Amino acid sequence: MALALALHRQGNPVRIFEARSRGAVRDDARILALSHGSRQILGSLGVWEQIEATPIAAIHVSQRGGFGRTRLAASEEGLPALGYVVAAASLAAALDAALLAQEVPYLEQARVLRVDASDTDVHLYTSVGEAEARLVVYAEGSADNDAEAIVRDYGQSAVICVVEVAAPHGNVAWERFTDQGPVALLPLGSRMALVYCCASERARLLSQLPEGEFLADLQRQFGTRLTFAGASQRLVYPLTLRLRRSPVGARAVWLGNAAQTLHPVAGQGFNLALRDVAQLARTLVSASDPGEAGLLRGYARARRLDRIATTGFTDALARLFTVDLPLASAARGSALLALDLLPPLRHFVARRMIFGARAY
Repeated sequence: MALALALHRQGNPVRIFEARSRGAVRDDARILALSHGSRQILGSLGVWEQIEATPIAAIHVSQRGGFGRTRLAASEEGLPALGYVVAAASLAAALDAALLAQEVPYLEQARVLRVDASDTDVHLYTSVGEAEARLVVYAEGSADNDAEAIVRDYGQSAVICVVEVAAPHGNVAWERFTDQGPVALLPLGSRMALVYCCASERARLLSQLPEGEFLADLQRQFGTRLTFAGASQRLVYPLTLRLRRSPVGARAVWLGNAAQTLHPVAGQGFNLALRDVAQLARTLVSASDPGEAGLLRGYARARRLDRIATTGFTDALARLFTVDLPLASAARGSALLALDLLPPLRHFVARRMIFGARAY
């Protein structure tokens, strides 16, 4: 929806083929952490003011059972917020309303069954008929498990829900690395969105625990800096890295999760997707043939550094902070301490998280 809106606003004719019903996106239960850079992109699309968002003033990073911690602050970066926490449903509703207002063609229950690309165009066979285009963009789903994708199963799942806290959260987000996996807490209104990563079997059990037992487990893992007083219904999502080797093909582009599905640590997945959207829109702004091979190769080159660096960063964090070796905890603590004591290094990490690998 973001890409369709961006392309339509700059004069490119575009159609959306949605396999589900159009309203399904408004029922997405996930919570997203959007960077300040993503806010700028959504602002350029004219939808930011319609999204319910809670600002993140600071991010506190620590590890359970070990020394070292660091704190990133918006004030240090000269920004109103490091990022914003939004319900995926609120974001989808704002984008959908903008598409309706712009009368962008949106075909629902329109599953794409086959795509044939020629030198000059693309022919789509769908559940609602056939269509012709110059370029097809795969903007939903995940990278296929084939020779075109690098796949790593983390053996983990994420338990997500919204928790009540006993005291005001002060717009601070928390990333707590435990021996089970990372635990993230994000300010969402007066409550906090939880992403609790752990072994898949344990995640399934946690999702089925009575509320009180679940909160007691969370309290043990997180520590005493926050006190948890309630939890919403818990959902479980398996965690797998899927990276498509090239985001382009014959008159085709893959972006967002269809190009790279990341571990949720550091909350980079959707921000990377929006940077894909912004770059593709820039690439196509004055293109006479949006599917021309050289043009698409240029897009892939422009996205390569950000894709590889962001994927590598999240993958390294997901694995580094779950290694259970004698010196691993000390090494992690030293890294966090160095980040806390060296403002230039902290600034570098913050800018990369906010604006991507091309922050400089």
